[in-house]
Amino acid sequence: MPKLSEAVCERRPLVVLLGPTAVGKSRIALEVAKNMGTDVLAADSRQVYRGMDIGTDKPTAEERQGVPHRLIDLTDPDQVFNTGWYRRAALVEIDRLYAARQLPFVVGGTGLYIRTLVRGLCEAPQADPDVRAELMKISREQGRDCLYAELVRVDPHTAARLHPNDAAKVIRALEVYRLSGQPMSAMHRQHQFQDAPFFTLLIGLQRKKEELYKRIEERIDWQLAHGMVEETQALLGRGYGRHLGAMKALGYRQVSAYIAGEYDYTDMVRRFKRDTRRFAKRQMTWFRKEPGVVWVSIEEDEPFEHAVGRVVGLIDRFLGSLERETKSGLRRHAALGKSSV
Repeated sequence: MPKLSEAVCERRPLVVLLGPTAVGKSRIALEVAKNMGTDVLAADSRQVYRGMDIGTDKPTAEERQGVPHRLIDLTDPDQVFNTGWYRRAALVEIDRLYAARQLPFVVGGTGLYIRTLVRGLCEAPQADPDVRAELMKISREQGRDCLYAELVRVDPHTAARLHPNDAAKVIRALEVYRLSGQPMSAMHRQHQFQDAPFFTLLIGLQRKKEELYKRIEERIDWQLAHGMVEETQALLGRGYGRHLGAMKALGYRQVSAYIAGEYDYTDMVRRFKRDTRRFAKRQMTWFRKEPGVVWVSIEEDEPFEHAVGRVVGLIDRFLGSLERETKSGLRRHAALGKSSV
């Protein structure tokens, strides 16, 4: 794949491959990245954590086949990592690729990471340790319902889209209100995520629900057969407790409860699969609300190369369009220069 022209790089093209868990993003992304001669930039809020490999379906060094995978293994499970930090790290990688005249290629299923990368970040106040500690104390002493009731009072729109048990997001919304005096929902309405720094092609992968759910269950069976329980046990043994946000991720949460004796192995597997199916459904609900996504439907009996070819074809047409627009603009500029002489 030839390098991008300098003129196209100046227009800052960006390609994003998105979709729900287990839809097949990683395998297709690998072949696309090889075809395009570029890196894979992950957009996964769990793969940023070191030591969380099997449960996050992180590709092994062998599976990456020499294609650099960036924006994974960025921090330890006991460190706070948020959307703003992801966006800053991603922008560094994107600028590096532009400098090398390579196409930035983002792949993942974390919708908020993708949205803030391609459409800008709502500048809410940064976390305040004192305010957060006070809110967490209220949660411990008076219960999560007390915090949620306060959120309903000060920011009913945000409360309506959050589950009362989602303590981390409820606390963050209250923190924003206490620090700024404004509801988080009002900040989002003002910003509307319209600060688009790139010419972006969003490609979404989708499968029939029954096929996707089958793939989810097969992947979980594989993860459990290849050390998911042992990986979770090792993380707990290193002091990464169940209270950490990273350890509440899908799979680790269910396996940790099994290790603690809260339910047996069969029930753990059932919960793991059920919760992952529900998660995939929420992902698709999010992505279908995103404007401009070009959807590629993958059939179970379709040759893998066909799906890759369709994605590559979309990218080729996108880059070809930018190249033509750039050349047309340069010709118009040259013509205007001549006419003014």
